[in-house]
Amino acid sequence: MRIATLQIAPKLGDVDGNIRRANELLKNGKAVSIGGQDLGIGIGAEQLRPELLVLPEMALTGYNFPSLEAVKPFLEPVGKGPSAAWARETAQRLQCKVCVGYPEIENDELSQDIRFYNSLVVVDENGDVIHNYRKSYLYFTDETWAAEGDVERGFRELCFPSQGKFEKGQGSVSTADHADASDTPRHASEKRVAATFGICMDINPYKFEAPYTAYEFANRVLDSKTQLVVLSMAWLTHMSREELDGLHGEPDLDTLNYWIQRFWPLIEKKMQHAENVDGPDLEGDGTAKHEHKKGKQVVIVFANRSGEEPAADDEKPPARYAGTSTVIAVTQRPRGGSDGSGVGGAVEIDEGRDFDVKILCWDLLGAGEEGICFADTTADPKMVFGLRSKSRGE
Repeated sequence: MRIATLQIAPKLGDVDGNIRRANELLKNGKAVSIGGQDLGIGIGAEQLRPELLVLPEMALTGYNFPSLEAVKPFLEPVGKGPSAAWARETAQRLQCKVCVGYPEIENDELSQDIRFYNSLVVVDENGDVIHNYRKSYLYFTDETWAAEGDVERGFRELCFPSQGKFEKGQGSVSTADHADASDTPRHASEKRVAATFGICMDINPYKFEAPYTAYEFANRVLDSKTQLVVLSMAWLTHMSREELDGLHGEPDLDTLNYWIQRFWPLIEKKMQHAENVDGPDLEGDGTAKHEHKKGKQVVIVFANRSGEEPAADDEKPPARYAGTSTVIAVTQRPRGGSDGSGVGGAVEIDEGRDFDVKILCWDLLGAGEEGICFADTTADPKMVFGLRSKSRGE
């Protein structure tokens, strides 16, 4: 599957400016590099042809609103308003599914109740709203205006064109030719992907009252036999401006490590879904491309924002965001086979388990940068992380 996130540094309340910036980044926001050297040019989303595009939490409005009164001008009903309109236009133009975080208003005509939510809308290739998820674990900033969402809304089965092919007339064209097609193609065949959606704090223990090891979100992923996890985020960093600048475009590895820790059940417990995102278990050749040979994997999309926003209290430092958007897969393979490409051999985490675990990473953005994070999960990952066994003292 081809997956993209758009890491953007939106300005609070500047919807028009943020939309212009998002469009600019999608046009040429994926840096081209050879041997780690940035060539100063970019590849746009049209060339990358993602099947799924994920934006951060409240991506086009900004996040750090101090009150209901402050966020009110930017609230949108489901499927209406600037965020949804941008998602529809972008989904139809790129012929992919688009997920955008936004502040939602719900007016119940029967009860006359008005509620507000921190939400994520999912729009399909035709521009239709197919899902709307509401954040269930609120950060204190959300609590000033938003109600809690229902965790049961976090699961949705998505349909994608199988093998990147579209049917057009009597024949078929590849997605590479789609932009030049004169009429709207339809999918020759489809693959169904079980997806779990979350927004930022949802991966933490509920209200930090639940035990750290309860792993409510990760266990829902396992219990629902999810193949794909989509996280729209505005994850903060405690780093100062100087510390962020000192990373020189590198990711915030402490933040990345914490995110992975919150999915520990996927490392510890055996996955039970029937197929991976890209189809049945592969009969691979042992290369990095086939790290999930005869095994299972869950693909996780961390779509975070970068930049900073002013604090409500002038005496407090601004809200700074950790960036570090990435697409990874937690992969389990039966124990006893080849350890693959040698990029980093998996070391079992428990002698009693009958599978080895590796974490594949296709792309990883810096903490302070803007741009496209892109993954083709059928291709070689850029990095493979192994896990060390505590029992061996490693």
